[in-house]
Amino acid sequence: QVQLVESGGGLVQPGGSLRLSCAASGSIARFNAMGWHRQAPGKERELVAIISRLGNTKYIDPVKGRFTISRDNAKNTVYLQMNSLKPVDTAVYYCTVGGGFYEVDYWGKGTLVTVSS
Repeated sequence: QVQLVESGGGLVQPGGSLRLSCAASGSIARFNAMGWHRQAPGKERELVAIISRLGNTKYIDPVKGRFTISRDNAKNTVYLQMNSLKPVDTAVYYCTVGGGFYEVDYWGKGTLVTVSS
């Protein structure tokens, strides 16, 4: 079993920054991809960013240039640096792990990011 624990969410003003962290534990050696999804109020859950073990990344257009995903393989931790935050970024952010690049096999419980003045 794999456990994913997110942290770093909170309240931030528009234009501000937050860094989300997700620590993975358990049997994760066979999982290549780690990523972040989010679900805004009244919206469908969507992919935000993915990173492979080798560091290949993908982002959805709304966050390109503002968000950066990274990972520390030694620590089994994935990060999401969020800059220039907008109110539309308000959502519960979920850490994910998958065997394939776009595959999601495990979900974290989520951490809430609220962007508001």
